[in-house]
This record gives sequence, C-alpha cells and structure tokens, in this order.
Amino acid sequence: MWVTLAVLVAGFGSGVLAAVLGVGGAVITTPMIRALGATPIAAVGSTVPAILPGALSGSLRFHREGYIVWPVALTCGVSGMSFAVLGGWVADIVDARWLMILTAVLVMWCGVSLLRDGLRTNAAERADAAVEAGPEGEVAIQPRGGVPAMVALGVGGGFLAGLLGIGGGLILTPGLTLGLRLPVKHAIATSLAAVAMMSTTAVVTHIVLGHVNWRFALPLAIGIVPGARVGAHITVGASEQLMRLVAGSLLIVVSIIYLAGEVAAL
Repeated sequence: MWVTLAVLVAGFGSGVLAAVLGVGGAVITTPMIRALGATPIAAVGSTVPAILPGALSGSLRFHREGYIVWPVALTCGVSGMSFAVLGGWVADIVDARWLMILTAVLVMWCGVSLLRDGLRTNAAERADAAVEAGPEGEVAIQPRGGVPAMVALGVGGGFLAGLLGIGGGLILTPGLTLGLRLPVKHAIATSLAAVAMMSTTAVVTHIVLGHVNWRFALPLAIGIVPGARVGAHITVGASEQLMRLVAGSLLIVVSIIYLAGEVAAL
C-alpha cells in the first residue's frame, strides 16, 4: 500500500514538473519507481503510459492561455512519433542501466543550458528576440531555423521518448528555447503538446514489448493529471526569466541525485 501511495505522490510531482518544464515528467518518476523496486527496463517503460494524460492536461490549460505555437508543436510531434517507436525497440536490446545514466546526463545538460541562459539574459531581451508585434497588438511568434530545425528536434525528442521513457521534452524545451528562440512559456507549452503526440506511439511500443509494470504505471497516471494542472497554473503566472532559473535549477538537482544513484548501482 505504501508503495502505491509513494508512486501516486511521484506522479503528482512529475505532473507539476511536466507542466513547468514542458517535459514528460519521467525525470522524477523513473528514478522514483526504480528506487521502489522496478527493474531498469520497467522503470523506463512504466512511466510512458502516464506521460499522455499529464501532457494532455497541461496542454489544455496552455492552449486556453494561448501559449502553444501549434505549427511548431504539430511539426515536432508528428516528426517524432515514428522515432518514438524506434527508440522503444532500441531500449529492448541495450543495457537499461546505461539508459538511466544517459537520462541523468541529458537532464543535467538541459538544466545547465537553461540556468546559464536565464542568468545572462533578462526576460525582455529574450522576448524581443523571439516575437514581433502582429496586427491589432497581437504577438506573433517568429521561430528561427524553419521546418528543418523543427523536424530535427522532433526526431531527437521522439527517439529519446521511446528510448528513455522521458517524453522527449528534455530535448524539445531547451531546443525550442535556445535554438528556435521561442519565449520560454511558449516553448514549454509547445513542447508539452508535442510530447503528447509522441507519447501515443511510445506507449504502444513499450506495452507490446512488455516493458510496462502496471503496478507502477496506473498510480503514476492517476497522480500526474492534477499535478499537471497545478504546474500549468504556476507556469502561466510566472515571469519568463524566473521560469528559466527555476527550470534549470530543478533539472540540475534532479540529475545529480539521479546520476549518483545509478552509478552507485552499477
């Protein structure tokens, strides 16, 4: 019983993180259920069914607030769907312990990138670089790099979504922010919408391959939805620069804990 409660709490926390960072939330749930007894491959696969409801819940709030850049979200999401399947198959043939370490390294890289960017630029400068005033005072998002950059981000995010069970947002959020130069709130919202698309194929792949332990997957899926709504509320009300600093700091802390645990387990 206590394991189920712990997984529910982890699901809620991952939902908050998913909406705050635009990721799948598995940076919390994967190491948590690993610590609770899941095998390495089950720790990867069991987080995936919870990604979809959390991503959809957060995306609905962001859509109502007008933060999702749908052409970017659709391009990245559709591009990543088939590569999420490929990543899931690769996860079935490699040592899952090294997948855990790879996840930790990626989390740290993303955290350092966002934190460094938040420290050296202010919100006004970032917004000016990414948006232009549209007709009647509306804000028009001007992503850089065009369709090829969006497809590349989608492919990379989709492959990692299937390989590591992380939803792909660890690549998409910093990629959209640092590469396409979207304002951070728009990048988070757009990433989460793309993650929802990618997770549809990733979850089917991991279920077919037998990577999902439903003892962990179901409580995660239940807890993640209210957490995603809370996280979206926090993100909407925060400033651009604050979101960079908070997101970067959280990712670095999670990565250190994650990496230390997995290296010790080798």
